Formats: sequence, C-alpha cells, structure tokens
Amino acid sequence: MGEAVIYDMLRQGIWVAVVISAPVLAAALIAGVTIGLLQALTSVQEMTLTFVPKVGAMLAVFWVSMSFMTATLVAFFTDRVVPLIAGG
Repeated sequence: MGEAVIYDMLRQGIWVAVVISAPVLAAALIAGVTIGLLQALTSVQEMTLTFVPKVGAMLAVFWVSMSFMTATLVAFFTDRVVPLIAGG
C-alpha cells in the first residue's frame, strides 16, 4: 500500500467525518443564533437558556439523522477500508 492510497483514504475519511457531523453542527449553529437573537431582544442573559435548547436540538437532530450517519460510515468502510484490508 503506497503513500498515495493512504493519503487518499485519509482524505476520504476526513470528508466522511465532515459529512457525518454537519447536521449536528448545523443544528447547534441555528439553535445558538436563534437563542442569541432571543436573548438580545429580551435582554435575558441566562446561561442555561443557551445551553439546554442547544443540546436538545443537537440530540434531536442526532436521533433523526442517526440512520444517515450509520449508512454513510458503513458505506465508507465497505467500499474503501475493507477492500484495502482484504487486498493486502
């Protein structure tokens, strides 16, 4: 196995990690901006008001997109990693 194959698999692995984490990070971003705007409009500066809804949104999106994440990761391993292991 040459360096090019290792770097290519590393690049694809990083891309899969980005694709898998994107829905959860987008939910955190949207929830954070929404709560930040709500706090700015109402002048309520409570720390739990930012933390709890953001974690709740992240958990909900994680639960909804878990099948997509699993399918993406399994496809990466069956298409790229397992043939390299089996092939040498």
